[in-house]
Amino acid sequence: MAQVVVITGGSAGIGRAAAQAFAAKGYSVGLIARGAERLEQARTELETLGVGVHTVTADVADAEAVAKAADAIEAALGPITVWVNNAMATVYSEIRNMEPDEVRRVTEVTYLGAVNGTLAALKRMRSGTIVQVSSVLAWRAMPIQGAYCGAKFALRGFTEALRSELLHNRSPLHLTMVHLPAVNTPQFDWARNKTGQEAKAPSPYQPEVAADAIVFAATHKRRDVFVGSSTPPAIVASRLAPSVMDRVLARQAYSAQLGVGAAPEGEGNLFKPAPGGDQGAHGRFDAGAKTRRDIYTSRQGDVVAAGLLLMGVVGLKMLATSPLFVAPGLLARAAIRRVMA
Repeated sequence: MAQVVVITGGSAGIGRAAAQAFAAKGYSVGLIARGAERLEQARTELETLGVGVHTVTADVADAEAVAKAADAIEAALGPITVWVNNAMATVYSEIRNMEPDEVRRVTEVTYLGAVNGTLAALKRMRSGTIVQVSSVLAWRAMPIQGAYCGAKFALRGFTEALRSELLHNRSPLHLTMVHLPAVNTPQFDWARNKTGQEAKAPSPYQPEVAADAIVFAATHKRRDVFVGSSTPPAIVASRLAPSVMDRVLARQAYSAQLGVGAAPEGEGNLFKPAPGGDQGAHGRFDAGAKTRRDIYTSRQGDVVAAGLLLMGVVGLKMLATSPLFVAPGLLARAAIRRVMA
């Protein structure tokens, strides 16, 4: 029997690309999303690859709907072995211009949607992997996407707590996070935008790169997977020099995320699926999107951290035995003995 993957937000963008990547490896694919028409198009596309497919129209913010979707997928395809929480929503706006219901909705989809998916997976999966699709913005928040950043920070905290619980209980389930840079998806045109300027993807990667990272995370036991050559440095910089990053982003993050064209304010896809036809996985940035497989893992980070720690210990030991360090200490002790005599 084929392994079964469930992907939320699987009808377009990263979720659509991930569905294709898993199908190419022979997985049966269950998709959960709000848009029935795009789900049907995704189903047709995946069935041409010769795999089992089951789609469910549901809003991930509704915990009961997610649980029922999981039951339906298991009934159709068999036991779930991989669950990918990918659904998200954002609003391009300064926080001062946002309404409480907008912040609440971003949180319900991006954070609580992943929580609902995780709970559904925990109740059904005896083994396998839960993949949280996250972002560099879960480590370093940027202006004009404050609600989204808050939701991703929350998801990282939730995931770290759950990981320790799984380890404590010796669960065979593996829990991992994939931290993405900007990705060329339709989301930049679908998201609610209150800035008056068109949203753009800063130095984006193609969705297939993100999909490869998700498949890798699902099949290799890594704590974290980082995508994009700028993602690890941005995370390190935010830890080492947060005040500097505050000022850098204050100067650069607006122009990095907003284009010169005007964007009329609209409803976007915050409370209902985006209008229009099927755009598949890609957005409008194909010309400049990167296809390099810039994928790094927490295992590489652990090796680097251990190396730096070892270098630090050796450096301190060398310093402690250096005449530049020892001689002043000897002189100080001699001076103290003279004073105390």
